[in-house]
Formats: sequence, structure tokens, C-alpha cells
Amino acid sequence: MKGLFFAMALALGIGASGASFAKCNAKFLNPITEVCWDCIFPISIGSIKVLNKRPDTKNPSLPVCLCPGTPPRVGLAIGLWEPARLTDVANEAGCFVNMGFKADLGLFSIGKSSVTSSDGDQTGSKWQAHYYYYPLISWLGTVVDGLCLETTAFDIAYISEFDPLWQDSELNTILNPEAVLFANPIAQAACAADCVRSSAGGLPMDSLFWCNGCQGGMYPMQGDSNAHYGGIQASETVTAKMLARQHRLGLARRTSGSSALCTTATAPIIKKSQYRFQVTRPRAAVSGRYACGPLGSSTQLVDSMRQFPYKGESFGWLIWRKRNCCAL
Repeated sequence: MKGLFFAMALALGIGASGASFAKCNAKFLNPITEVCWDCIFPISIGSIKVLNKRPDTKNPSLPVCLCPGTPPRVGLAIGLWEPARLTDVANEAGCFVNMGFKADLGLFSIGKSSVTSSDGDQTGSKWQAHYYYYPLISWLGTVVDGLCLETTAFDIAYISEFDPLWQDSELNTILNPEAVLFANPIAQAACAADCVRSSAGGLPMDSLFWCNGCQGGMYPMQGDSNAHYGGIQASETVTAKMLARQHRLGLARRTSGSSALCTTATAPIIKKSQYRFQVTRPRAAVSGRYACGPLGSSTQLVDSMRQFPYKGESFGWLIWRKRNCCAL
């Protein structure tokens, strides 16, 4: 009997240990069936909008625009939301969730999605992340090139496994030294207003640039979710921080508003209102009001049945970006 109990205990121990290793649920993103194409609206010409059923940034008041040049270029002031960027938020190194493969990165194997502490409310998680240029509209040729959309080729712009700053908050202050200014209860309490506005049918407050709405603070811009209460929430947090980080590095720009009609502008501080997030992995949200919520909006209305043991621990997000341009 003792031998039987020992064998059973050993088997249970092995099973529990095996279950603790998450599977890389990588699967190539289908650009036709797994994209919320309704999120492209509203489309505007000047201040006139088509299918205005989602929150939108301010558009130029006049339908005609003029860009400098020799000769000056006259066009239409177009505005629309484009699927422009893609992120993987993975619970293990080398898991390219949206691309459908796992790469062996050898020594770069840190960054699990396990909780870092469990005493009281101090719970968090660490992730690896990848950032892609994903100009899907231009890639598929669904909109004519005359709408001056981004023509950048598909590319992997950032891989966190090779960045020593990604999971080190002290080293990360090199990129965001201002983080110390917002590490106080008053600054963090202001994020409640950002949460309410972005979740109640509005857009996030750009003036509260240190806030990530319902997900808390934007700082430090690294692969941590300081208050992990679900995979969707945590991965959305990391995606927002990743995007803010790309702005700081000069790899993301301001593309919305009248000043962006002729050319995009450098924006070391993220303009939160020009972004929407659509979850793609483990299961894509392709329709509905909350399929592509504003940055910082509550994830409670999209996280149902999207995190499940063994096959649903890594996540993917498609970033929709508002684009205003002067089109010929």
C-alpha cells in the first residue's frame, strides 16, 4: 500500500509539474476572418462622418486641404481607422503568438506569466512582447494608395527578448526618467477618470498621458502588469506600455488631427486617443461594440472565454490607429 500511495503521489506530482508549463498557443492571424473590419469606421471627409457609431478623434472642419510643396498639393481631408500594428504578449520567450511559430532563443528564456508575488493585493506578472509593423489595408490592397495610408512593409520592429531594459525597472528609467513624478497616490487616482471616460463610450484623456485607464499606470514602460487579475487585462496593459515605449523610441508617431494631414509627427509622448485595441489571440474579437476598445478601456466585456488552461495563456493584439491625411 505504501508503494501504491508513493506511486500515485509521484504521478500527481509529475502531472502538476507538467501542467505548470504553459503551451505557446501560436497560430497565424488570418487577415480576413480574424480582423474586426467594422473597426475601420467612422470614415470622414472633413467633419462629415460615415457610420459614426464608435468614438472618434477630432477631424478637420473643412473637406479640402492644402499641403506645402512645389507646386502645393490640394486634396481631400480624409480620416479613418487603420489596422497598423500588431503585438504578441507571450508567457514564454520565443512565442510569436500571431505569427504561428515558436523560436528557440536559447539563453533568452525569462519572462513567464506567473504571478510575481501573492501577499495581499500586490500581484503582478511579467511577459515577453513583440511589435510588428502591420499595414494591413495597404497590404491587402483594399483601399487605393491615393488615400496616403502607410505603405511600410510588414516587419518585426521590436523583440523584447533582446532588450535588457524590458524587465528591469531601474534600467528602464533611462527611457522614462519622468516616471518618478507619477509614482504617487494622487497621480494614480487621476487614472480613474481616464478609465471611466474610455469605458463609457468616449476616448482616453491625452492630458493624463501617464495613465492606462482601467489598467492603472503607463509607467514603467516595460513588460510588467503590476496588478494582474486576468490574462486579457494583463496583456492589454503590456500592449499599451509597448506602444508608449515605441513612441519614446521614435518608432511610433502621431497620425491624427489637422497637423498630421500632410505628414506624421514625432510624438515621444503617446497620443492615446488615436489608438484602439482588438484582441486576436487566443480567440479573436471580430464584431460588436467592444471588439476594438479605446486604449485603457475596461476589458471585462471582451475577456470571456479568451483565457483557458494550457492552450490560452499567450495573447495577441491588433492595434487600430486613427489616420488623418490629405488625399489626392
